[in-house]
Order: sequence, then structure tokens, then C-alpha cells
Amino acid sequence: MMSDPAQDDAPKVGGRYASYVTVVLVIVYVINFIDRQIITILAEEIKADLGISDAQIGFLYGTAFAVFYAIFGIPLGRLADTWTRKNLIAIGIGFWSLMTALSGTARSFASLAAYRVGVGIGEASATPAAFSMLSDYFRPAMRATVLAIYSSGIYIGAGIGIFLGGWIVGSWESAYPDPSLAPLGLKGWQAAYIAVGLPGLVMAVWVATLREPIRGLSEGLVTPAHPHPFRTTFQELMAVLPPFTVWTLAREKADSRVIARNLLGAVMIALVAWGLIELTSDPEQWIALGIGTYAAFSWIQALGLRDPAAFAMMFSCRAFVYAAVGFPTIALVAYAFGGWAPPFFIRVYGISPMEAGLVLGLSFALGGWLGTTLGGIIADRLKPRTGNARVYVGLFSVVGTVPTALGLLLTDHLITAYVFNFIVSVFASCWIGAAASTVNDLVMPRMRAIASAFYVLMATVGLAVGPYAVGEMSDVLTGTGMVPGEALRWSLLLSLSFLAIPGILLLLLRGELIPAEASRLERARAAGEPVGQEEAQV
Repeated sequence: MMSDPAQDDAPKVGGRYASYVTVVLVIVYVINFIDRQIITILAEEIKADLGISDAQIGFLYGTAFAVFYAIFGIPLGRLADTWTRKNLIAIGIGFWSLMTALSGTARSFASLAAYRVGVGIGEASATPAAFSMLSDYFRPAMRATVLAIYSSGIYIGAGIGIFLGGWIVGSWESAYPDPSLAPLGLKGWQAAYIAVGLPGLVMAVWVATLREPIRGLSEGLVTPAHPHPFRTTFQELMAVLPPFTVWTLAREKADSRVIARNLLGAVMIALVAWGLIELTSDPEQWIALGIGTYAAFSWIQALGLRDPAAFAMMFSCRAFVYAAVGFPTIALVAYAFGGWAPPFFIRVYGISPMEAGLVLGLSFALGGWLGTTLGGIIADRLKPRTGNARVYVGLFSVVGTVPTALGLLLTDHLITAYVFNFIVSVFASCWIGAAASTVNDLVMPRMRAIASAFYVLMATVGLAVGPYAVGEMSDVLTGTGMVPGEALRWSLLLSLSFLAIPGILLLLLRGELIPAEASRLERARAAGEPVGQEEAQV
């Protein structure tokens, strides 16, 4: 797939340079998930060093990252739709890599949470821009395959992060059994953060050398450059950043009923968050999630006023809503298992972080890569036979994950658990390429990144809720006298019930997707989008 990037500068669809860009962006996504996922193998060391609970680990892994990833993903998605995407990705990877390295300097729960927020903001720049770039570099018939190849970086990065984290901690603690004698007094988990964060700064320079594709070229819907990308992005940021959300609605000349609905929504979200704080005694979780929920609600309102065509293509289309909510809900369970599998194996089987990192890291990397890539290829190969091919791949993921996850959790044999963990990784990942391509196919080229940002936002809901919910249930069960390993086992078992949600939504999508894709240009024209009669899908 690799080629010399110094060849002919004329933008093209497909070809060797497009493959080269894909490889570079996969590496970006690998680094993205190394930095995001390494906390899972470091969880036991962080808990012991900082004196925090399972619920707080779930918050650090999920909510602290996910809420701000989601909030900033919207304006950064808009910037990807209006500015140079490769520059946005380069700046983002530099920022999140710096925040990851700084996580190694944390001495408290609050400081580590702050750096996790920074990682989330930086990583929000990557995926919407990458989805948009790759959709312009390859024709639509290859879209699920290409986006699946890119998305395989999730599991490659997660696997490498788990492996590296376990290896660095084990090696560091062997070399410096007395932390006071270690360089700068660093613990093993702190050294791991610094070691995986710094290489991303070099990667940022590489990404900046890529060539930007012509927006919309792959479908014959070439989109002119936006005259004011940063002004538009600032407006989008104000639409999601409380308390400027109400000011944005007023600026967009929203009538009093819209503003009243926004304020009523804020009050209802605050009341629900207050009730959950009283129930769980975890204020940071529900305050952060409440802010994220209100930000998303306000943004959707503002989008309807500022860009009614994009709003109509997304939220007036049942197929888009079912796809953008249904597919990512699978991630709720996938993130829960991905986040808690290393602590589960360490607690239940008594293995070391180094062994857990080696075996689980390879398992996640190979299983996730295989599932994501094959899922995308199968979705594209079957699509000429049935327009619902991508839906069926999603349903296959849901149906296949349940029995294999049960096998993982209910066996008492370590090797059998390892095998099931690999199989779960395959099933739980095969929907990703199908989901991303479906969301991109339902909107116009200039809307791809913002649509992808909403899709990513929904996926981060799973990241915010899944790991925390499992951690909270584990704390509750441990409080009843259950040993920590068994408490975590039963918490993961209960989390499988969440898969009923994507199952129902994907069944609903099955009846909506084919007509929605066929009527895309007509829906765009009806929404006021300037689409010429001569333009057609390629």
C-alpha cells in the first residue's frame, strides 16, 4: 500500500497515494487509542497510588475523557468540514500527546482527571476529519472497507497500549522497586504515560506533510472552500459550551419558545444529575455527563437555526438517527469490556500486569483488527446484493458478542478465558466500518465531518456510561462483601443487557436505510441545499 508521497500532486480518487494516506491515518488512530486505552492496564497501580475507587477509575477512563471529547468533537467536526483537515489532525495529535505525557506528572485524582480532559479535547480533532478525508480519497463503493481499515486502529492501539503499559510497569518496578530511587521519583504507571505520549509529537509533523484531497471529488459533488472556517467553528463552539449556548440561540434569532425549551431542558438535566449524585455519591460523573448532555441538546437546537439543511439531512432522517444512535450503542458494552478486562483477569486469575498486558494486548489488537477489517469488507461485498448489508453486519456483532462474552465471564479456566476474550474482540468490533460508512453515506459531502462528529458523540456516550456503570456496580457488590474479582465478573455480566438497545434500533434501521440512501440528493434539495440536477452519485 505504501508509495512515495512526492509523486504527482494532482488530487485523485484512489490510487497509491490514497493508500499511503490511509496508512498514515491508521497510525494516527493507533496512537490515539494507545493514549486513550493505556489507563486500563494501569488501573490497579493508579488505584493503589492515588487511593481511588473502581467508580473513579471508570470516570477517568470514560467520562472525564468522553464528555469533553464529545463536546469539542462538534466544533472540531465543523472545522474539519470547512478547513484543512490534515492540519487539524496534526495539531490535535500534538496536543493530546502532550496531555498524555503530562498525565505522568499527576499526583492526585483531580490532576489526572484534568489531563484526561485534555486528551479528550485533543483526540476529538482526529476521527471526523479522517473520515471526511478518506471519504474523498476513495469512491463510495469502497467506503466501508476503507473506514474499517482506519477504524481497526482502535483495537491495534488499544492492544499496543495494554501491552506497553503492562511491560513498562513491570520493567520499571523491577528496575526501581523503591520508587524514591527512581528518576524524578516516578512510579511505573507515571513512566508509562510519559513513554507513550512523547512519540505523538513526532507523528504530528508527519501528518502535516500529507496532501489535502478535494472535498466531494469522490462523488462528483465538489464543494468550494469555506470563506470563514474559524468564525464558523467559533459559532459552533459557542453552541455547545455552557453558558454561551443560550446566547447562541438568541444570536441566531431563536424565538422565545426555543429558548424556553433550552432552559427547561437544562433544568431537567440538572435535576436528573442531582438525583443520580444523591444515589451514587459520585458528583464528578454526573456533573460532567449532565454538562455533555446539555451541550449536545443545545447544539442540535442551534444547528437547526444556523444550518437547516444539515439539520434536516441528519435529524429529520429516521435512518440517520437509527444509525447514529444504534450502531454506537454497541460501544457501551465494548468499552466496558475493553476497560475492565485487564483488571478482571488480574483480580480473578492473579496474573501480573505484564502478563495481562502481553496476552490481552495481543488479543485486542489481533481480534479487533480482524473483526473491524472483515466487517467492513463483508459489508461492502454484500451491499450490491442487499442495501441492508451494513445493518446485518451490526446485528451480527450484537448477536455474536453475547454468547462469547458469557463464555469469557463464566469460565474458571484461564486459557479458555483468553480464547473467549479474543473471540469477543472480533464480534464486538465488526460493526465499526459499517457504521461509519452508513453515517457518511446519508449526508452531503460538506456535512460528513459534522455528521461523523455526532456519530462519535453518540459512541462516547457508551464510553462515558459503560466503564463507569461497571465500576459503580463493582463497588456496590464489593460493599456487600463480595470479593473484588467476583464483583467485577457480575458487573460485566449485567452490562450485557445494554445490547438490547442497539439490537432494537438496528432492526428499525433495516426498514429505513435503503429508501433514505436512494433519496439523498432529493432530500438535500428539499432541505434547501444547492444540488444541481446534473450532479449524481458516483
